[in-house]
Amino acid sequence: MHAVGGLALLRAQCLARIADVAGAMSLEALKGTPAAFDLRLQEVRPHPGQKAVAKHLLSLMEDSEIRQSHVKGDPHVQDAYSLRCMPQVHGAVRGALTHCEDVLLIESASATDNPLVFADSGEVISGGNFHGAPLAFAFDYAAIGIVDLMNMSERRIDRLVNPDKNEGLSAFLARKPGVESGFMIAQVAAASLVNEARVLAHPASADNITTSGGKEDHVSMGMTSALKLRSIVDLAENLLAIELLTAAEGLQHRRPLKAGAGVEQAFAVVREIAPPLTHDRALSGDIARVAEAIRRGDFDGEDEKS
Repeated sequence: MHAVGGLALLRAQCLARIADVAGAMSLEALKGTPAAFDLRLQEVRPHPGQKAVAKHLLSLMEDSEIRQSHVKGDPHVQDAYSLRCMPQVHGAVRGALTHCEDVLLIESASATDNPLVFADSGEVISGGNFHGAPLAFAFDYAAIGIVDLMNMSERRIDRLVNPDKNEGLSAFLARKPGVESGFMIAQVAAASLVNEARVLAHPASADNITTSGGKEDHVSMGMTSALKLRSIVDLAENLLAIELLTAAEGLQHRRPLKAGAGVEQAFAVVREIAPPLTHDRALSGDIARVAEAIRRGDFDGEDEKS
C-alpha cells in the first residue's frame, strides 16, 4: 500500500503542474484573459496553492502575442469557470496533495508493527499502529482531487472543439469542417476517461468488511484506495495528453500569433511528438506518446519560476 500509493501520489503531484500548462495553453488558444490570475485577487483569498497556480499561469502566458491581439475591443467580460477558476481549483488540488504528502512523510518515519517493543522499559505493547486509515483517507482524497482536475481539463477540451464556444476556431479543429472529424473523437475519448475516473473516485475508505473472526472488525481498505489512485493517475495522464494535443492544435490555428513564452515551450514539446492535424488520422498514438512524455517529465521545463 505504501509503495503503490506513494508512487501514485508523486505522479499526481506532477500532474497538478502539467494541468496548469495544459490549461494555460487552452486559454491562449481560446483567446481568454489572464485578468482573473491577478495576484491581488489571490491575496484576498490567500490559499497557498491558489496563489502558486495564479503565479504559474501568469508566468506561462508572459509576453503573449495572442493576448495582445485582443486586449482592445474584447467583448468578453470574463471566461468560463474551467479557464477563469484554474487558480482556485488547481490550487485546491495542490492543497489536497500537499496534505497527502504530509501524511505519507509521517507514515514513512513511523513504527507500524504490532506488538511494539520499547527498549527503555522492556515493555511489549499491543496496539493499532498498523491501521491504514491515515493512508486510505489520503489516497482517496488525492484521487478526488485528480478527478476534479480531469473534470476541468475535459471541459476545456470541449470548449476547444465546440464551434459554439471556441472563439472562431474551426469546428473540432478540423482543416475541412463537415468533411473531416478533427479532434471530435479525441473529445469523446476524454469524456470516457473522465467517466471511468469518476467511478473510481468513490472512496474505498468509506467501506468496511469485518475479517478474522470479528477481531478485525474495522479495516481501512487502504490498498484499494492506493490501487484506485494509481488507475486514476493513469487515466489523468492520458486525458491531459489529449488537452495538450487539442490546445496545441488550437494554437496552430492562431498562427502567426504566438502564445506566452512558457506556453510556446510546451507547444514545442508537443510538436516534437505530434505534427499538426492537416487531415484526419488516428490520434491514439499521439495521445500515448504525449502521455509518456508527461510521465518522463518532458514538460517539467514549464514549471513555476522560482
